[in-house]
Amino acid sequence: MDALLLAWFAANGRDLPWRHTKDPYAILVSEVMLQQTQVDRVIPRYLAWLERWPTAQALAAASPADVIRAWQGLGYNRRALNLHRAARHVAEHGWPDDLTALPGVGRYTADAVASFALGHSVLPVDTNVRRVQERTGHAFGPESGQALMDLGATICLSRIPRCGVCPLAEACPSRGRRYEPLRKQSRFEGSFRQRRAQTLRLVSSSARPVGELDAEAVAALERDGLVKLNEGVVALPV
Repeated sequence: MDALLLAWFAANGRDLPWRHTKDPYAILVSEVMLQQTQVDRVIPRYLAWLERWPTAQALAAASPADVIRAWQGLGYNRRALNLHRAARHVAEHGWPDDLTALPGVGRYTADAVASFALGHSVLPVDTNVRRVQERTGHAFGPESGQALMDLGATICLSRIPRCGVCPLAEACPSRGRRYEPLRKQSRFEGSFRQRRAQTLRLVSSSARPVGELDAEAVAALERDGLVKLNEGVVALPV
């Protein structure tokens, strides 16, 4: 199956900017941005981020406030702080042998950086990769990582896979199956996540008295290290 998949990928793989580099910092930035965020939204933000902070050392020298402001609109803002902390670790100590030692870096992200940037023989398993593995029952090799991601994202879809155009269909035991819809994420509109985002956006533009803001959202943002409360004034961390 690997040979069929790789032949398909050679002709149909997505041309993504982070696939044109072996820089572990650039790969880490892309992987953190891609967590729970669509590729089309990430591409322009990734390019702008690397233009502003092209190295881990450059990002490490930035203030947390600038990093949070630059992240606005990507959501799940704790990712920005974790990326900043990871950059500071790399700038001070270099890349650790175990990449999960970096703030906010879990097993998948560590494996993705190790595979796509450092050339390690490891298969990063995200949602798309796991889906293709489970449906085909095949143990794909490390060289198939990006191809599996693209197949899962464009062909082997979660609910109604496009088996008619899948390069693995003939040998796939799940061919033609349909799947129940996955539990949808709760709506953003009217949610506490939206309140947090709105509050952070206000504080990002200027420090504000706590009395002008959503107190519950401020408390949650403060717990995550995204804002500081000092003498009744809420501001971004410096």
